[in-house]
Amino acid sequence: MLEEVEHWLTRRSWSAGDRTLDRLLAAKAARGSTVSVVLPALDEEATVGAIVSVVRRELMERAGLVDELVVIDSGSSDRTGEVAAAAGARVVHRDAILPRLPALPGKGEVLWRSLLVTSGDIVCFVDADLREFSPDFVSGIVGPLLTEPEVHFVKAMYDRPLDGGAEGGGGGGQGGRVTELVARPLLNLHWPRLAGFVQPLGGEYAARRSLLERLPFPVGYGVELGLLVDALHTVGLDGLAQVDVGVRLHRHQDDRALGRMAAAIYRTAQLRLQRGHLVRPRLTQFERGENGFTPRTHAVDTEERPPMREIAEYTAGRAA
Repeated sequence: MLEEVEHWLTRRSWSAGDRTLDRLLAAKAARGSTVSVVLPALDEEATVGAIVSVVRRELMERAGLVDELVVIDSGSSDRTGEVAAAAGARVVHRDAILPRLPALPGKGEVLWRSLLVTSGDIVCFVDADLREFSPDFVSGIVGPLLTEPEVHFVKAMYDRPLDGGAEGGGGGGQGGRVTELVARPLLNLHWPRLAGFVQPLGGEYAARRSLLERLPFPVGYGVELGLLVDALHTVGLDGLAQVDVGVRLHRHQDDRALGRMAAAIYRTAQLRLQRGHLVRPRLTQFERGENGFTPRTHAVDTEERPPMREIAEYTAGRAA
């Protein structure tokens, strides 16, 4: 590990308990900051309501730390939107945001569009499939942005038990299979200044709007790695931080879904290493059927949305 990273770990890694709620509220009031929480959601009726309820009760009504809570429904076939609204979130359908630009499938697309329908100076993203949700997942990662003016982007870090996690656990509880087999080697080899991040692919992170609006967003699974790398190049390592929020439990995905995730993440890294010199990739996987193995070929997520400040509707809305 680089000496610079070792020093960064001592200065930019915290625990959620390092900042009391009273301290956060005082810093928020002193700076006049506003905080938006965004949950991207697709068929998450089983979990989204509990997350919304905790954020609304603990961080909006009781504390006043969060000013805005928005669930972006990206085309759910279940009752995700109804459940989220009943729990107290403002629900916006992905396709209703920037309708002149047809939506692409993918989590990154939803996160990018969320900037158009939120107003907070600080934007906090939280996955909608978390179980046993703690308000520390929000207050912990928002904290450094309220108290440390030089910090611009904060990732959550946590234990990931073997029986949970979208990447199926592994890595001694510290990272899933895609993290340990794809993202961590890529970062250590090509962006060693990011080697100190415990959960580089985690879906819980917060950033200043002034940074997010300057970054391109990969539309698919590569969004977390892409934002982290681009944030490093934009604000430097000292502008990044991570906060320990405890334990993260969420939905498991099968190996084929993890393979597609890994391909998208690798492609995101490739684009940042060799932008403009690559062919459009595809990933072939195999399923056993009655007549043996059948190939299934999938396009790999490669589209990226431009920095939001280049979108006319966004700049007009912010000016207004």
